Amino acid sequence: MAIVGAEYCDPEERVLTVRKTSHFSPGDGFAAYDHRTGGLAFRADTYGRGHGGGAASAGELALLGPGGEPLLTVRRRRPSLHQRWEGFLGARAGGQKPLFSARRPSILGGGAAGAVVELLSPLSSSPVSPELLRVDGSFARRCCRVVVAPRAEGEKAKLVLEIKRKVDEGTRVVMGRDVFELKVSPGFDAAFAMGIVLVLDQIAGDEPGADVLDDKIWFSCV
Repeated sequence: MAIVGAEYCDPEERVLTVRKTSHFSPGDGFAAYDHRTGGLAFRADTYGRGHGGGAASAGELALLGPGGEPLLTVRRRRPSLHQRWEGFLGARAGGQKPLFSARRPSILGGGAAGAVVELLSPLSSSPVSPELLRVDGSFARRCCRVVVAPRAEGEKAKLVLEIKRKVDEGTRVVMGRDVFELKVSPGFDAAFAMGIVLVLDQIAGDEPGADVLDDKIWFSCV
């Protein structure tokens, strides 16, 4: 499923080690390293346009490639009763249509438990109806899976990515929530997977009581 680009769709499972690089607020920074090579695959920050190659302006999140090239820009849409986020391909420009959007299910807030996110992608090959991606589990606890929801009765959900706590290979100790593992299924867009991480972090990543939250989140791509 190529959304950001076919070059990010590996024919084999791709494993990324994701580290949170800033602790001031959710989404401030991430660095993702390829498990095979150890090299930097993606990074994300909230710095202003032009800072260190960043693509985002104030209030935006930029997902960058290893060379600082902008891949996605995520911003919170204001005003929005449902706390909606929008994502744009590359560095967002004036008048550009979003590649996807995401929202909470309730205008009342109250944490991320039971949250619902809707993701819209105009790059989907389906002209009829949105393709739904369901997020089950708790991103706050770094234990969740994303599946493509079945379209018809009898179809099975297809796993596209999984987020889990990182285990130190030497000591076998489970590391803290600031370091986790992202497993991307064969053929799924790894850059888009990191875009999902950015959205989930904004919704549930560092909220009070995050260690006990359970999230059930829906994505739809059209």
